[in-house]
Amino acid sequence: MENASKALIIAGAILLAILIISLGILIYNQAAGVVNNNAMSEVERQNFNTRFTQYEGTQRGTTVRALLQAVLSNNLSQDDDDRKVVVTLDGKSIMSEGSTSAPTSEISTGATYGISFVYGSTGGNTGLVDTINIVKK
Repeated sequence: MENASKALIIAGAILLAILIISLGILIYNQAAGVVNNNAMSEVERQNFNTRFTQYEGTQRGTTVRALLQAVLSNNLSQDDDDRKVVVTLDGKSIMSEGSTSAPTSEISTGATYGISFVYGSTGGNTGLVDTINIVKK
């Protein structure tokens, strides 16, 4: 009888130890997931890109000016440099990540422009609009 009770106590201790170890692993994995979750979800990525991709294609100068204002607003509100957007006009950079004003004087309201995007492929910027290329037509 005494041996049976000791066997039950040992079995209970082993089960308790397994439970504590499993709980520790679960907590560690959840914490690691939060720390490593710097990347955006697909929905967040689409929402970010939609701010700019709605201007894609051939646009009038007034629409391009609105795009520049949207880029400026985005860049001023982002703390993370990976989410800031650079703008080029005919291959020349007109708006960098640190710009504090939109260079709307560079855009003629009556002209037509082609707008295309370059998406980031490294770091936390994977799949986000990284550079906006504007070409005067």
